[in-house]
Amino acid sequence: MQILMRKLLQRISCRQVNGRRVYSTKSFVDSGQPTPASHPQLMKEGEITPGISAEEYISRRKRLLEILPENSVAILAAAPEKMMTDVVPYPYRQDANYLYITGCQQPGGVAVLSHECGLCMFMPETSAHDVIWKGQIAGVDAAPETFKADKAYPMSKIQEILPDMIGRSSKLFHNQETAVQTYTNLEAFQKADFYGAVRNLSRLTHELRWVKSPAELKLMRESASIGCQALLQTMLHSKSHPYEGLLAAKFEYECKMRGAQRMAFNPVVGGGPNAAVIHYSRNDQKIDDGDLVLMDVGCELHGYVSDMTRTWPPCGSFSSLEEALYDLILQTNKECLKLCKPGASLLQIHHYSVGMLRKGLKEIGIVNSDGTDPYNELNPTSIGHYLGMDVHDSSVVTYERPLEPGVVITIEPGIYIPLSFSGPERFRGIGIRIEDEVLITETGYEVLTGSLPKEIKHIESLLNNFSSETGRENHINAKAATS
Repeated sequence: MQILMRKLLQRISCRQVNGRRVYSTKSFVDSGQPTPASHPQLMKEGEITPGISAEEYISRRKRLLEILPENSVAILAAAPEKMMTDVVPYPYRQDANYLYITGCQQPGGVAVLSHECGLCMFMPETSAHDVIWKGQIAGVDAAPETFKADKAYPMSKIQEILPDMIGRSSKLFHNQETAVQTYTNLEAFQKADFYGAVRNLSRLTHELRWVKSPAELKLMRESASIGCQALLQTMLHSKSHPYEGLLAAKFEYECKMRGAQRMAFNPVVGGGPNAAVIHYSRNDQKIDDGDLVLMDVGCELHGYVSDMTRTWPPCGSFSSLEEALYDLILQTNKECLKLCKPGASLLQIHHYSVGMLRKGLKEIGIVNSDGTDPYNELNPTSIGHYLGMDVHDSSVVTYERPLEPGVVITIEPGIYIPLSFSGPERFRGIGIRIEDEVLITETGYEVLTGSLPKEIKHIESLLNNFSSETGRENHINAKAATS
């Protein structure tokens, strides 16, 4: 056996070395982010970012110019790099508006879009010191080559060039969330702001981002699929590892092993009464036997996020009280899904969910005998939100807006009963949410998270069957170790 293993390892080692030799002979310009030349396993020719072609980025810029008022200029700055300590940065995530228009995933740039010049990118300048410590970044040459910009300048030229562009415009739009002093301190910008000519660009970019293209929907389906597979594995893991932190780690691991770059947000893993904290994020408690755990999670794949929630008992069975509450949330989820279609609005679906939950809570007995209605205390959230490059995507678009094909939303009814609840004691400390991602189609809807179980019988069967399978595996492993 040892000889066989040694030969196998030798073969693997030779293949790895040969693979490295083949790869090292390839020549490409490092643009500081994946390109088809540097990452052929990830990108196709003609793509600026994985899954999104140069043609689509150019089309986005044209569409923005079409809704940009005549003689206007739009300015977008890259998201700033945030530091954990004086020399340690947090993992970088690009601003969604800047990424949507430019395709650049790196910090330090400013993009300007106008009818006169098209897309003009001011790119950061690097030094030998930066390259040694941080690696290559996209500079002036990458702007036209990689990002298909019409014009490109080093950042040191912005004070010479941008004031004239601003001065010739009648209106100025900029991305307020990432505004940097590099351009806001310019006299021309401050003058435009003084005369009320400065507007928030998000009003326009969020409109463009609201309806997703086929390429975007492909990435969103893949992001949802990764999240569903990861959460399913985490559910199966929960019976033998009932700890909030371990379940959060398991989900992140499973997502990244399937290609996700990062979490869409810090996982919410609330066991027992922690599930009643809507955005609980400590994830540091053991989940007691018999308690429910609520996991609100999602991942990001090449700029597009997923968002889903499931609630289940790691012990393998719901109590009768938990089952009654869970069934109310489940039926509300199902009925709200039926309302998802072009022409409906998130606000309309929300109002329907409130009526259904209020009625159900009264029937279950959560409403006090004096007739008071604690609904707003037990669920202060909306039925859902838009989803895309950000978790709460296109936030400028109101929930009264009639939905259109290509829009992705969440449907997430829930109930959150804190320990301080003044109603019946038996309900205290229970939190339940069921969240699905939903794509609005021409004829109705498509549930992107439909592969995740949410029926009580399916969840219990899954957990209990897996538990017995795990027991057999552990018995076999223990027996093998002692033989």
